[in-house]
Amino acid sequence: MSVQKSIASVTEAITKRSAERRARYLAKIAKAFDDKPKRKSLGCANLAHGFAACEPHDKAQLRSGDGPNLGIITSFNDMLSAHQPFERYPDLIRAAAREVGGTAQVAGGVPAMCDGVTQGEIGMELSLFSRDIIAMSTAVALSHQMFDAAVYLGVCDKIVPGLIIGALTFGHLPSVFIPAGPMTTGLSNDEKSKIRMLYAQGKVGRAELLEAEAQAYHGPGTCTFYGTANSNQMLMEIMGLHLPGTTFVNPGTALRDEITKASAKQALSISTLGNRCTPIGKIYDEKAVVNGVVGLLATGGSTNHTMHLIAMAAAAGIHLTWDDIADLSAVVPLLTRIYPNGKADVNHFHAAGGMGVLIGGLLKAGLLHEDVHTIMGQGLSAYVKEPALNNGELSWKPAEQKSRDITVLRGPEDPFQTTGGLNVLEGPLGRAVIKSSSIPADRYVIEAPARVFHSQEELSEAFKRGEMHKDVVAVVRFQGPKANGMPELHRMTPPLAVLQDLGFRVALITDGRMSGASGKIPAAIHITPEAADGGPIAKLRDGDIIRLDVSKGTLKVLVDAKEFAARPLAQKDLSANQLGVGRELFGSFRQLVGAADHGATIFGIN
Repeated sequence: MSVQKSIASVTEAITKRSAERRARYLAKIAKAFDDKPKRKSLGCANLAHGFAACEPHDKAQLRSGDGPNLGIITSFNDMLSAHQPFERYPDLIRAAAREVGGTAQVAGGVPAMCDGVTQGEIGMELSLFSRDIIAMSTAVALSHQMFDAAVYLGVCDKIVPGLIIGALTFGHLPSVFIPAGPMTTGLSNDEKSKIRMLYAQGKVGRAELLEAEAQAYHGPGTCTFYGTANSNQMLMEIMGLHLPGTTFVNPGTALRDEITKASAKQALSISTLGNRCTPIGKIYDEKAVVNGVVGLLATGGSTNHTMHLIAMAAAAGIHLTWDDIADLSAVVPLLTRIYPNGKADVNHFHAAGGMGVLIGGLLKAGLLHEDVHTIMGQGLSAYVKEPALNNGELSWKPAEQKSRDITVLRGPEDPFQTTGGLNVLEGPLGRAVIKSSSIPADRYVIEAPARVFHSQEELSEAFKRGEMHKDVVAVVRFQGPKANGMPELHRMTPPLAVLQDLGFRVALITDGRMSGASGKIPAAIHITPEAADGGPIAKLRDGDIIRLDVSKGTLKVLVDAKEFAARPLAQKDLSANQLGVGRELFGSFRQLVGAADHGATIFGIN
């Protein structure tokens, strides 16, 4: 299968731009590769420490055998629904490894914080930085050099990108990502949003709101809306790092347990010790990166990935840019309607045919690179399948060729819209991204006076005072990575949605994040340069007319250019963002972090 010229052109541009950096990366992982267990070269005391706590069979294997040893990197905790299922996985993985003559050890754990818990709270200011902490924690775990392959247990917002960055740093190791799956469907996302809006208007109380939220988020598994967590899971499959069709199988089922065991066996089958060795650093190449972007655009995925994909690619020596994402968005059709750009959730998407139908349609249309390496071997066609249990045995069957529900999932021949769900905006205020897939067409152009805030709390208070009931572009600045770690700003969504439903022309521009749950309000987010780094957004004043145009990709301030250039930059005392709930430990991160369009990472793009 050949890809369309437009896809090939973007891939070629990325490859050419990345050539020197990618070559250095491949040379690094080639140097690290060894076709015998690394642990055999460890000193006796070192090795003894490495297997001291193992049960007798595994200890004997690690002491004298040549069988492969699988490292498990886990984000398990039992406070967060998405990661609670991982509690049982190490036992399943160890048992599966023994069945094929290998061993497995939990190499280490990584933090897994939840933006849903920290939303609107101080802890959210650590969220984005936790991605790079997770990458470093992964490196610490794998630094013991006891392993011939690795499996990664992670789901949510920063966890999977952090695990990928860490895994790619050890790019010579074959690696398999193992999902936990979404929780079963509870209160619909549409009903949940209605209750949130009623609460914002004071028409229902906290008890009613809490009951609605508890009915929506009710059990183990990923939240069911299509935010960053489920975008992560889609990416891992379309990039060939999950077993085919396994991403959205619910936790706590016999099928999910068999998928987990099969994932461990697959990792051992491609370990450094066999003739099918498939290092993650070779799987994660320019074509895989483009496939990931195409998947994100075709599904209307999380805006967080306009940063994460860049940082992840950089860890493999690949230079991805917002322009690449914009160029792909112009030719990749939107094929799903999953909340927040529709009423369905990911369980409905999976029931409609899910990843097998999505990947099959994109391959037929020439929108994906088929000729890629995956954990299954050569070729993405292996992913046009779905798993099933037959008498307790896991097997795969061909995926459906057509969607079972075209209100949720369609093929490229009949898309919901002909372009992708993400756009880049540019103008005198800098560059921003916008999730256009969930915006009504009559809101693609907003021109209105600015109302400037320095926090989402200020905006909420202004709404409660009735000061926002008019055409308005809300500007919320000093929310970028250097200012305060770039928290998500979802507390602003309900009041702005109320204003839009009342008929006002409303938009938001910010150097902060709105993420995968970005809703129906036109929101130009991730503005770079940010206000704390001297960005022009710091020059805006109340009453300035701002024009946002999604179709043209522009973000303008309709003020005389000379006057605007001469304005001083607004200042904000950021000392309050430096203490409390652990923020004092992240001062160096705020100093080192790069811009949003460079991945907002402390590691830099080298």
